[in-house]
Amino acid sequence: MSTVLLTGFEPFGGDAVNPSGDAVRRVGASWRGPAELVVEVLPVTFAGAATRLRELITAHHPDVVIAVGLAGGSDRIRVERIAVNLADARIPDNAGARPIDEESVPGAPLAREATLPVKAIAAAVRAVDIPAEVSHSAGTFVCNHVFFTALDAVPSGVAAGFVHVPWADGQGPERSPGLPLDDIVRALEIAIDTALTTEISTPLVGGALD
Repeated sequence: MSTVLLTGFEPFGGDAVNPSGDAVRRVGASWRGPAELVVEVLPVTFAGAATRLRELITAHHPDVVIAVGLAGGSDRIRVERIAVNLADARIPDNAGARPIDEESVPGAPLAREATLPVKAIAAAVRAVDIPAEVSHSAGTFVCNHVFFTALDAVPSGVAAGFVHVPWADGQGPERSPGLPLDDIVRALEIAIDTALTTEISTPLVGGALD
């Protein structure tokens, strides 16, 4: 049986909720297979999130790793393609750490590409009328740090990557875009199913002009 590791994040910066954590808990509560699913909500801290993710990968030997985080200004599911080896925080994390111009993994390459079938995941989510796209930047905060850590930590052959989700409706600041939490949950279920059944080499349109 395959094993999938699915992570979200705790609330950050005074927010009462984080839809990434809410959604992965919901996926875990309703999951019926066929793979074994391990769900964890990570701290929004550079050190704590990376350490815990490595512990989970070591303990469970997952075949698929999907980390999920909040993109508060987005109105769609963003399947990330590129992680950069850079921790450059505009604001402190939940532990007060604010790395500037540091490497996420010292000595590692400048960037790594997701080993998830990112284009196929975005297409499959869109196919059920949930807005989704391939994104080529996960930022330089804890989300990207976890994304790069995941790609550094998994052995060859493991599908790993990151999915950004918007606010769930009614959770974000006034007039912020969002999606129903049910749609976010469904998108993550589709991401898991697609990662388990699709080769990353499948050629699909999904590039960007800017």
